[in-house]
Amino acid sequence: MPGSPHERHGSPAEPGSGLMNLALPTRRDESWRYSDLDAVASVWPVPAAETIEVAAGEHVSRIIIQDEALDAVAIRDIRVVLHKGATATVHVLNIGGKLGRIAIDVTCHEGAHFELGGAILGSGQQTLEIVTTLNHIEPNATSNQVVRSVLAGRATGSYLGKVAVARHAQKTDASQSVKAMLLSRTATANAKPELEIFADDVKCAHGATVGELDAMALFYLASRGIAPAEAKVLLLQAFVASAFAEIADADERAKVEAAALAALERMLGANAPLGGGAMQTAPLPLAGGAGGGAAT
Repeated sequence: MPGSPHERHGSPAEPGSGLMNLALPTRRDESWRYSDLDAVASVWPVPAAETIEVAAGEHVSRIIIQDEALDAVAIRDIRVVLHKGATATVHVLNIGGKLGRIAIDVTCHEGAHFELGGAILGSGQQTLEIVTTLNHIEPNATSNQVVRSVLAGRATGSYLGKVAVARHAQKTDASQSVKAMLLSRTATANAKPELEIFADDVKCAHGATVGELDAMALFYLASRGIAPAEAKVLLLQAFVASAFAEIADADERAKVEAAALAALERMLGANAPLGGGAMQTAPLPLAGGAGGGAAT
């Protein structure tokens, strides 16, 4: 695929650009149910969806960091078409804007595979969303989606993911793993994995959980001499890490990890109820480290 796989996107449409010719969304539109519709209206209409078409047997990898300014509205739509035996891997870090929304619509032909690793890290009054639609239209295609959210303040984080399996798409194998961590009781996590299956020989699974930091894990780390603020960072890094474990390029993975770590540190610094000393300044790796802390 031409161009760098590492992108930062989300600005509203420029005058004269191709725009979506659609009516303004309402709460009756399921995929917009939890969105900030006032923010949406301020930039509507938005750019038409970017199309990524992957030829038979080819592979494309894309990394998207949505880190617009906190007063911005960032809405991006992506359409992915995977022809026979093609594969696509997309990683999304959604951290910016008062509204940050990334919607991905994927069509899988025979034997294709789609992989998504996404993280939503929000605080303050942010509304952040990842919305996916997986259309399995031919046999033997697979898809796997892993989404992790960490939310503080009065932030709202939403994952809405629909997997649609057509009548002739036998041997489809699709999975969704969605977990959210709330750092304050005023934050909101919405998780809505959805299956629409018309074939009878498929393997489709989904799970969605919302939880808080593991008190026993924090106690264990404290007993090993790790300061409370540092322990929270370790647990949150381990929680988010699974979303980016499949990034093959070490440099690209490091960029995503650094952006995620910076967002986590900002969240912890602004979230007074977590308290517990100053955040350490030396960056920690976003993989490995302490276990635990995942939503239960």
